[in-house]
Amino acid sequence: MSLRGGTRSLQGAAEGAKSAHGFDYDYFVIGGGSGGVRSSRIAASHGAKVALVESVRLGGTCVNVGCVPKKLMVYGSHYPHDLEDAKAYGWDMTEPKLNWQRMIENKNKEIARLNGIYERMLKNAGVEVIQGRGTLVDKHTVDVDGKKYTADKILVAVGGWPSLPKIPGIEHAITSNEAFFLKERPQRVIVVGGGYIAIEFAGIFNGYGSQVTQLYRGDLWLRGFDKDVREHLVNEYKEQGVDVRFNSNIAKIEKSGDGLKATLEDGSVLDADVIMYATGRSPRTKDLGCEKVGVELDKNGAIVVNEGFQTSVENIYAVGDVINRIQLTPVALAEGHCLADTLFGGKPRKTDYSDVPTAVFSQPSIGTVGLTEEQAREKYGEVHIYKTSFRAMKHTLTGRQEKTFMKLIVHPETDKVLGVHMVGDAAGEIIQLAGVCMKAGATKADFDNTIGVHPTSAEEFVTLRTRFGA
Repeated sequence: MSLRGGTRSLQGAAEGAKSAHGFDYDYFVIGGGSGGVRSSRIAASHGAKVALVESVRLGGTCVNVGCVPKKLMVYGSHYPHDLEDAKAYGWDMTEPKLNWQRMIENKNKEIARLNGIYERMLKNAGVEVIQGRGTLVDKHTVDVDGKKYTADKILVAVGGWPSLPKIPGIEHAITSNEAFFLKERPQRVIVVGGGYIAIEFAGIFNGYGSQVTQLYRGDLWLRGFDKDVREHLVNEYKEQGVDVRFNSNIAKIEKSGDGLKATLEDGSVLDADVIMYATGRSPRTKDLGCEKVGVELDKNGAIVVNEGFQTSVENIYAVGDVINRIQLTPVALAEGHCLADTLFGGKPRKTDYSDVPTAVFSQPSIGTVGLTEEQAREKYGEVHIYKTSFRAMKHTLTGRQEKTFMKLIVHPETDKVLGVHMVGDAAGEIIQLAGVCMKAGATKADFDNTIGVHPTSAEEFVTLRTRFGA
């Protein structure tokens, strides 16, 4: 799928008028993902002469092998349940038949469409797009497949890449990158990991009809999320038939007939057609030239930056997953935008990392913003907890036992809402507006004084009255 194969400019040539500083460009961006595209486009809108280099496809992880295709596959995995639920509402459906290849082809067409939009957007903004692999030569020079380009300021926005453990047979496993291009739906899948990527893919494969076993080496998945949320989702996945196993890990993988055999650390064996690892991502700084030019890296290979995204080399900057702060597409967009405004727009500003709303497109989905109960108690001591668990109205007819969970964490003295958490249908949609409330400093009284939209699940957030514990 790589477009690599020599340097190719999509808009004009690198030669021509120098920038105001005597370099080829004012701003040279390495990486065409969310942060790099946004920063280059905004910088160009401020009048800077900008180039962006990308070695694969524009849009980065999110567009190509991340949130966009994953969300499309989440949508697709819901249909078998939806068709089954339709019977309770009077609809008799024929037995559904899956054409996995058609789904993959349609997904690929949509991603190609988005790649084109990114290319046109950059071109219209006046950014020169160069195809190839960019590496740092010195503080003002980038090498792209043998050709040198100079710039007054350089931005590194190369993102991250899935990492794999070093165990025997790991070459037989895949990551989320390859999961988007499987030629057929696997019958038996082992998903290794307990983060949001692992959980989302376990839900996707399960929804599409695969037999799914999910292994996590810890006691409970989704480390860093509210404990009630984590435990609630475990119960939901088990109810749906996902074989969730904690304190479990693979010791080795072997070929077995037309499938794979995974031997666990406890000696037990699992058979699978696909073994997918989602056990972390690493910054893509290997062979980028950071060490050669003096750009400091942390122990995990992430680029160290100050609050203005400046590296240890004063004119080289970095944003997005490569700096290992909050690895979310909207965060990278905000970082890139702030940096461009600061450097070229005469509008110095910083990225605010507080109360960032986020969603996990598990099944059911998670929406969360603000502090977890554990974080709130550590910071404030006593906090007020309001929570509820209920079967959504839709399932009073379908008979499904799926439960929605909602939780508010409130400061006992100021009444300010410190955290909002939800597991249930449309949690990602609902949490966006909860994030607005948090940014505005909403109190529990503000929630209580808001009239609910009935009948919806969301109205539960403004009708919570029972307090749990201190």
